Amino acid sequence: MPAAFIGHGNPMNALERNRYTEAWAALGRAVPRPRAILVISAHWYTNATAVTAMPRPRTIHDFYGFPQDLFDVQYPAPGDPDIAEMVSDVVKPTWCGHDVDSWGIDHGTWSVLVHTFPDASIPVLQLSLNAFKDFEHHYELGRALSPLRNEGVLVIGSGNIVHNLRAVDFTRPDTGFDWARRFDDAAREVLLDNPSNALRLDGHQDFDKSVPTPDHYLPLLYIAGLAGESPLDLLVDGHSAGSISMAAYTHGLGNGTAIAEAPGSGAGGPAAELPEGFPTVDSNL
Repeated sequence: MPAAFIGHGNPMNALERNRYTEAWAALGRAVPRPRAILVISAHWYTNATAVTAMPRPRTIHDFYGFPQDLFDVQYPAPGDPDIAEMVSDVVKPTWCGHDVDSWGIDHGTWSVLVHTFPDASIPVLQLSLNAFKDFEHHYELGRALSPLRNEGVLVIGSGNIVHNLRAVDFTRPDTGFDWARRFDDAAREVLLDNPSNALRLDGHQDFDKSVPTPDHYLPLLYIAGLAGESPLDLLVDGHSAGSISMAAYTHGLGNGTAIAEAPGSGAGGPAAELPEGFPTVDSNL
């Protein structure tokens, strides 16, 4: 089964068709039908490693300041406790707890999957990000997930390579600041050559500004760990609001750009804009 990293941007993308959401839809058409989907979302950033294990995960609207239409979105995919058990087994000796009633499917997951697999019929699980672990731990945990691919599980990391909410500029809906583009370019060079070198990107001159908090960056390390030294393919790239990278990558699908440009993926345009007067920093964007 292939794997992917998706730069999900703001959740308004769930309601729109643009070149990013069309690329996500093209990904769904290109992969074999998964037995289950395991998403490492930037928005389940907590104090432990856990996997959702409930049979019917709830749709979580974990944000503020957005219109009611976004809160009305539901993604009623089933869960799969058996796959959750499999996840806990493959990551040993790392302890991975089973969450049966706390979390569910957050917007880092459903804002992508409403385009990638809109019928919500495939079981969806989430793996949390342990905030107390270093980058190497998350990379190695991604590598440990690799056997799931042989069991038909599609692993998706959902975050953003560049994600600086304090620098958001509403006058730049489809462009990035110079520092954001430099770091994004450096990441692309690594990922298209040898993803195992992603652990060294924290030495880049623009890392601190591009990754002021680790939550949106860590999902990339899981997919880099899955890939190891095998190059990723670019699915789509670009920027939103100056300081958010929308880059997405695949592994195991061949030419990702060709997939994104396949027939049926013709919608253009920038990523969804944020509502006027939006409380950027306090939004959980």
